[in-house]
Amino acid sequence: MIISFLIAIIGIIPVVLAISVLKLYSGSKLAIPLLLYMLSISLWQLDIAVLYLKGTFSKEVILWLFKIFRAGTTFMVPLVFYIAYITLKNHAFNLKNTLFNRFLLFVFNRKFLVFSCIWSTIIYLINMTEFGISGLQDFKVTNSNSYYYFPQYGPLHFLYIIHIVSFIIFVAFSYMITKNLQNKYYKDFLSTFFLCSFLLFVSGLINFSPETGALYSSLGVIIFSVIIVFSFVRINTMMTVNYNHLIERQKKLDYTGNLTASLVHEVKNSLVVVNGYSKLLSELETLPKQGHKMNGMIYTAAQQINELTQNYMKFIKYNSIDYKMVDLNLIIDNAIELTEELSKDKSVEVSFEKKYKTLKAHVNQTYLKQVFINLIKNSIEAIPKDRTIRKITISTYVEADMIHINVIDTGKGIPIENWETIFDPFTSYKIEGMGLGLPFVKKIIFEHRGDIQVVDSNSNGTNLQIVLPQYAFSDF
Repeated sequence: MIISFLIAIIGIIPVVLAISVLKLYSGSKLAIPLLLYMLSISLWQLDIAVLYLKGTFSKEVILWLFKIFRAGTTFMVPLVFYIAYITLKNHAFNLKNTLFNRFLLFVFNRKFLVFSCIWSTIIYLINMTEFGISGLQDFKVTNSNSYYYFPQYGPLHFLYIIHIVSFIIFVAFSYMITKNLQNKYYKDFLSTFFLCSFLLFVSGLINFSPETGALYSSLGVIIFSVIIVFSFVRINTMMTVNYNHLIERQKKLDYTGNLTASLVHEVKNSLVVVNGYSKLLSELETLPKQGHKMNGMIYTAAQQINELTQNYMKFIKYNSIDYKMVDLNLIIDNAIELTEELSKDKSVEVSFEKKYKTLKAHVNQTYLKQVFINLIKNSIEAIPKDRTIRKITISTYVEADMIHINVIDTGKGIPIENWETIFDPFTSYKIEGMGLGLPFVKKIIFEHRGDIQVVDSNSNGTNLQIVLPQYAFSDF
């Protein structure tokens, strides 16, 4: 009875962890399956605890409870499969096109998930019959006068063993999937979570031998819980520190916003002069043809700055952005044209691979044009002077109703630990950089209900990917 009580107490630990995990991943699709997974571990411990209730309840009641609580270990298989499926679908953005990754995408899909749920239900129903568990037999606890029940397995129990082995395989695959996660918080926590789950079930396999007793999995649960608690505390601390950093940066941004309003006003005054003289230059009869072209570029650039300042003023005043259905091909072409002199000066070839004749999207043309100007400028500056291949390639493709835009350069690359921080305000890895270009890009893409991220980067170059909704969207 005491042993049963202690095992049941151990089973409460995952429940407490489940509540903490739910808080950590609130709003994420991982929250509920992680919660259910932890609760399944608790059911697993209750399944073991009832075996030590000899003399407290009848043998028939204990057998019935044992079969009921076996839902914990049985349905952990589709749960871990679902966690891996969600992780792969929503968080593993930088999967490389390798044979193993293609295999992961083939296995972890909705059809296999449904099959896993049906198969687990069949296994559970078999265990409820004599074909799975036929009865209970008495065994003495080693070096003790206490006795416990050990299940007598039926002829189809081998299916349950195969089922549990599949769980270990899925956990191993899930651990490999976490290596492709870009978010360091998800990556650190889930990799620890899956590794501990693997070790937990390996310890649980010892329970199949009556000579070892049924307590080894409980020891595994204690170790699992301690490691997960430390991992949770560590990640929670990191998130708190990061949040405090963001608060400080936001204060700087608020101050910068006030300065921007004054700066925009002065820029508009200067643009009046630039536009005036540009117009006068275009009227000169002695101006050569090449001069007319250069003057046209000056006028185009001045118009871009003028539209940008007007958008800034409107955003500062009303905190809103106007969107229209625009051809993205035209926006990218204009951005390449406006950065043409810089790319020529640095001997960098900028190419746009047009897959579609027109690529319409619901965007703000001025802001998005500036996004591509910033990205092209950053990519040009990232290419070392001694680099033989000096190229920037922009390509697009549509998947469902989302537009994917890849900007690939042959620069020096970005260290993987900086893939996220480059989008933080006032964080720059260039000597004279202010750390405002990419944060501006991130903010504009976010305002378009899209996302931008580094999907690959090494010493041979970087691949940035923008994802934008193709059609109009509703406000949050």
